[in-house]
Amino acid sequence: MDMDIISLPIEYDKERIDGRFRLVNIAAQRAKELALGAEPKIQSKAEKITTLAIQEVVANKVDFLVGEEAAKAIEQSKKLAFRKLLEERRRELDAEERSELEKDLSVFMQEKEESITADELFDSEE
Repeated sequence: MDMDIISLPIEYDKERIDGRFRLVNIAAQRAKELALGAEPKIQSKAEKITTLAIQEVVANKVDFLVGEEAAKAIEQSKKLAFRKLLEERRRELDAEERSELEKDLSVFMQEKEESITADELFDSEE
């Protein structure tokens, strides 16, 4: 039977990680990254993403923030996401405006061509 790391006592840097709860939270976030396709940071024989994530955290291969630093990073992330949303919306509006301008220009050009054709007809009758 294959023993999983979760079944064994885990030794970790207690100065860096202030408790098992924090260890589990960091590993859970890393497991999500791995599940979404992030490259492993260590070589491992682990079969489960969660086990690999815990191994990476214990090996100090996963960077994380806590306390005030984490709060500031979350706030910055929200601001960046909001800016990105505004940029995308601005691009959509620009595309809509361009489309409207192109329609107006096409109508104008068509009217101009018709006007020129009508003028040519009147000139040829004289």
